Amino acid sequence: MGAPEPVEQRWRTASRSGGENCVEVSFGTARAGVRDSKNPGGPVVVTTPAAFSTFVDALRAGGLERA
Repeated sequence: MGAPEPVEQRWRTASRSGGENCVEVSFGTARAGVRDSKNPGGPVVVTTPAAFSTFVDALRAGGLERA
């Protein structure tokens, strides 16, 4: 059994998406989801809103390097 979908099903394109790198995000009270906008029926990365916020803050601060 896969991970549950985020509670809130209103997906929106991430503000920094563009070109070939398009992601959508969805936020609920207890879960946040990220998926490929070109494959909306595909897999969804599900995490807590707090963990997602920490991830985005690290990206903004330049704390993550591209592999």
